[in-house]
Amino acid sequence: MANSTLLLPQKSAPSWRAVVELAKPVTWFAPMWAYMCGVVSTGVALPGHWVLLLAGMVLAGPLVCAASQTVNDWFDREVDAINEPARPIPSGRIPGRWGLYIAVAWSAASLALGALLGTWAFVATAVGVALAWAYSAPPFRLKLNGWWGNAAVAVCYEGLAWFTGAAVILGALPNGWIIAAALAYSFGAHGIMTLNDFKAIDGDLALGVRSLPVQLGPAKAARLACVVMALPQAAIILVLIGFGLWPFAVALWALLAAQLYLMADLLKSPREKAPWYNATGTTLYVLGMLVTASAIGTL
Repeated sequence: MANSTLLLPQKSAPSWRAVVELAKPVTWFAPMWAYMCGVVSTGVALPGHWVLLLAGMVLAGPLVCAASQTVNDWFDREVDAINEPARPIPSGRIPGRWGLYIAVAWSAASLALGALLGTWAFVATAVGVALAWAYSAPPFRLKLNGWWGNAAVAVCYEGLAWFTGAAVILGALPNGWIIAAALAYSFGAHGIMTLNDFKAIDGDLALGVRSLPVQLGPAKAARLACVVMALPQAAIILVLIGFGLWPFAVALWALLAAQLYLMADLLKSPREKAPWYNATGTTLYVLGMLVTASAIGTL
């Protein structure tokens, strides 16, 4: 397939605006929020830890997440030349092999900062960077299958970022409850990623991408996403009740009940309402993450 950049005037180097657009800052919020939840789940007072908090948020968002976005755009450049020719790489605003160079440099910078933040932060960062490349780059290209691709994104955006936040503040391996919460919300985030795939059903069908809406059909994929999002939250509520943390359990139940109400509307017309749910129900989901983190911090 011809690369459209060959038809455009080539620059010697990209502008900083094109590099920022390539990194997609709008995507940084989710891992930065999860990192903050990891910090809160330790129960450690923030005064005296602001530098670690800020450094970790830079690691989660402007470095690891930005690197993953750059990797994805580089390996999707030929597809984007057809579907999104205005993107920085196919438009020629990121000329030549600069997209690849930036992806490698940002990945290396992520690993370097992760190493500075401690052993377990480095381990989590290395896993995150590896998953980012496996998601987009051959031979794995996990993104071509909704089961594996969504799992990789969910783990990176939620679980690893949560784990890293706790590990950085503690300077050690987080306890089992923190790790369990990170895993639970990673599991639930798989459903969020499934709903996110609804916007690209037609393109995925044309390009052979086996997202879950393509594999299962919109109705079944939406039902699965709702179950996957609701189950870990329900399990956490039961655990909080078991520990007698009723205020947190009630708050989390209220957030889940609101999600269930919205899910009922989503399931009536999943293909049309998936973007709406991601703007409403997903917001409640991430607020529940902070409630859970606050509860764990009291244990």
